[in-house]
Amino acid sequence: MIRTIRGKFLVGFFLIFAVSFLLLNQTVDHIIQKSNRNIITDDLIGLKKNSNIYVRQAFLINHFTNDDLYFGQMADEIVSDLKRATSSEVSAYTVDGVLLHSSSDAAFTQVADDDLQQALEGKTAYTISYEQGTAAVRYSYPVIIDGTKVGILRFAKDFTLLYEQSDTILKTITYLAFGILAAAFLFSYILSRNMTIPLVKLSKASGEVMSGNLDVRIDVKRTRRDEIGRLAANFNEMIGQIKQQIARIERDRDRLERLNRQRKTFFDNVTHELKTPLTSILGYAEMIRQQGESDRAFFEKGMNHVVQESERLHGMVLRLLELSQETSGAEEFKRVETGQVLSDTCEALAFKAKRYHKSIHSEIEEELEVYGQEDRIRQIFINLLDNAIKYSKPHSEITVQATRVGETVRFLFANCGETIPPDQLREVFEPYYIPDRRGAKETGSVGLGLGIVKSIVDDHGGGIRMTSENEITTVVVDLPLMKSEGGLA
Repeated sequence: MIRTIRGKFLVGFFLIFAVSFLLLNQTVDHIIQKSNRNIITDDLIGLKKNSNIYVRQAFLINHFTNDDLYFGQMADEIVSDLKRATSSEVSAYTVDGVLLHSSSDAAFTQVADDDLQQALEGKTAYTISYEQGTAAVRYSYPVIIDGTKVGILRFAKDFTLLYEQSDTILKTITYLAFGILAAAFLFSYILSRNMTIPLVKLSKASGEVMSGNLDVRIDVKRTRRDEIGRLAANFNEMIGQIKQQIARIERDRDRLERLNRQRKTFFDNVTHELKTPLTSILGYAEMIRQQGESDRAFFEKGMNHVVQESERLHGMVLRLLELSQETSGAEEFKRVETGQVLSDTCEALAFKAKRYHKSIHSEIEEELEVYGQEDRIRQIFINLLDNAIKYSKPHSEITVQATRVGETVRFLFANCGETIPPDQLREVFEPYYIPDRRGAKETGSVGLGLGIVKSIVDDHGGGIRMTSENEITTVVVDLPLMKSEGGLA
């Protein structure tokens, strides 16, 4: 491919220089030819003017009338005098084109007589002929005395020297232009070669990297101010960084394997600890359902035990959530289908809402994937739904929505309850802050819920805000969508 680039450079430069050379050559030739025509025209105009003056004076001196008969009688004298005066060969003709006298028959015979034919028609004309390296001009015009055409004068003048000088100038400019363009082409070739050689090295080095060889380096003797030099230096630095990243990935892989083993052991222990209060609660609940109404003392004892075990289980869960927050950095970020997580959370907390005569209405779109930690995102939903249940009015409905808005996923939690004053809204996400709301159905909150939620949202590159107007409190969470390639949107 690089060779093709080099070839394209050379072909392109050659075409540019060839076209430039041809255009320059044609332009210079056109200018020289135009200049020659102007010089000849000016010279012939002067020739005609001087010869007219001479003929008129000859007629006046000899007192001839305006008759072509007298022009024929003095044709010999006119031709001889004009030849000496103009240094040109001269011929005199009648108004019908009959030759009267000529200073040189060879100068006017066996040559084109287009100029003479136009003079017969009353026009002034000239023709240029090139023969054996010479350039001769035939110039004819009708002689008019006092408005009467009395004859025709025809001149033959040599302009060989003028055209030789023009040819010399044209050749000199051509050779000079060819030399300049050849030097420019040579410089362009050297420049293109100087540019493509590092690209060849870069191509080979990239092929080595694709084969797994990360010890390759590009040795280009260029300053870093040069673009190709910077490219080579950046490539070498990139390979070094890739090696560092691979080494870091290998270390992280070993660390993750160790953490996964530790987490498995941790969850095995947690499962055992949670199983005990759940088993006790389930057993007493079954016995109360069977004989609780007939034995009031057993009913009271069983309910107290259920409450105690529930509180112990609740405290254990809270400690687990706090532990999850402290060790969240160890959990790997991955693709999370937040719509499914939110749906599961709504279903799990629907029983709690029903216990307080409230309901959860959810509208969740599909394919709402973010790049994050599933357990911590679930913790966001649990905290916000739990707060909505706590602080909403009885027999009210809690609205939960999850939609895609631009390049983010928007989660909305709205409940009907006491309006939160603006000064409290500004501090509601601060750790340990508890709004003064009388609608809460549970006590014992330490004000960590919303602070934990904001911390998790910030860690995921999102945003959170709360509004409260007309007894409707709304919390909106925005998390970046995940690109199809695996990055953030």
